[in-house]
Amino acid sequence: MKNKSKISTGFIYSFGALGGLLFGYDTGVISGAILFIEKQMSLDAWAEGWVVSAVLLGAVLGAALIGPSSDKFGRRKLLLLSAIIFLVGALGSAFSPEFWTLMISRIILGMAVGAASALIPTYLSELAPADKRGTVSSLFQLMVMSGILLAYITNYSFSGFYTGWRWMLGFAAIPAVILFLGGLILPESPRFLVKIGKTTEARSVLDNMNKNNTQAVEIELKQIQEQAAIKSGRYKELFSKTIRPSLVIGIGLAIFQQIMGCNTVLYYAPTILTKVGFGVSAALLAHIGIGIFNVIVTAIAVSIMDKIDRKKMLIYGAMGMGISLFVMSFAMKYSGSSAAAVIALVALTIYIAFFSATWGPVMWVMIGEVFPLNIRGLGNSFSSVINWAANLAVSLTFPSLLDFFGTGSLFIGYGALCFLSIWFVHSKVFETRNRSLEEIEATLRSKAGEPEPDFENAQ
Repeated sequence: MKNKSKISTGFIYSFGALGGLLFGYDTGVISGAILFIEKQMSLDAWAEGWVVSAVLLGAVLGAALIGPSSDKFGRRKLLLLSAIIFLVGALGSAFSPEFWTLMISRIILGMAVGAASALIPTYLSELAPADKRGTVSSLFQLMVMSGILLAYITNYSFSGFYTGWRWMLGFAAIPAVILFLGGLILPESPRFLVKIGKTTEARSVLDNMNKNNTQAVEIELKQIQEQAAIKSGRYKELFSKTIRPSLVIGIGLAIFQQIMGCNTVLYYAPTILTKVGFGVSAALLAHIGIGIFNVIVTAIAVSIMDKIDRKKMLIYGAMGMGISLFVMSFAMKYSGSSAAAVIALVALTIYIAFFSATWGPVMWVMIGEVFPLNIRGLGNSFSSVINWAANLAVSLTFPSLLDFFGTGSLFIGYGALCFLSIWFVHSKVFETRNRSLEEIEATLRSKAGEPEPDFENAQ
């Protein structure tokens, strides 16, 4: 363990977030692959929706089953398990001979995606110092967007092959192997180590992450020990008065992130672009441009994450997303003209940029911050289950709703929900920037009438 704790912090943060690359790739690659799978397997609208959404169904299961296990077995071990599941699901999808095998393989793949979404924000938030936690935790979203860009490039590269979709889906096996190998030398979360009584190892990890600042390490270690002394929570405590503010934030942000239409745009962008007049190759190429812009914007968001309040980012992001969707809806009503197609593309790109800079990373950062240590794995898992269930509902119904309402009207509804989210953030979300995880937890318990530890005088 000692050697693991002395690994470069950059390596730890990067490989800790690498599951996000697989998350992004496996959810993004289907956007291009479905154009070819739909034809070769003769899928109707509902079958198409299920192929896209099977990963999401698996993600619900993965977040529900694997996420809470991290409180018992540790973040790192479950991250290694997720890498193995990623590998099995990717290879199964690539070699699927028919619809049902593809469905089952993508459900397996989704279990790894859901597990990663519950594990990685927790793992990163528990490793990072308070003044860097937003930046470090948002690396997960940067990896997600990088994975989506890699998926777009792969989609375009194999679009000329009859069996190209198999290569698109199977390519995810490579980063899955890399994630497993990197995970073998990652340190365990110091919070989990304290929780299971391995204080010396936890101090060693904290010493490495805090650049040998002995005083900061001892203060943080004492805070962790005080919180770890609280008995591990179960679902009963998750719904208790103390945890309720955190649970409301976790559930609300998880639902709003999806019902604002973010993943329908990410998953179905080529389908949307073909409907407004782009050819398949042009749509896939435009998709790469969107992906590059997306990664750049997310990288900027990572750099400013600890300089701007989380609430402000969510509110301004929702405003920008809502306006962009209204403009895109207007352009789609006049689809067929080149001007309308360009306006729709620009509005779609701006929408994704606002999402990538705000709601994309901030939601995952905050659900990794707001829950107390003794219930953090369970709370993150529950929020992730809600997020994936909302994602599943929105993505599964999108093809049919698109056929029923048309491209223009449907996105007006998503835009209205963006503005509704502003009310939620303003009234229900509390600020977490520049506060340690232990300070956030102490405030929650104090508001519920429990004693608040004196972290100011901790030695």
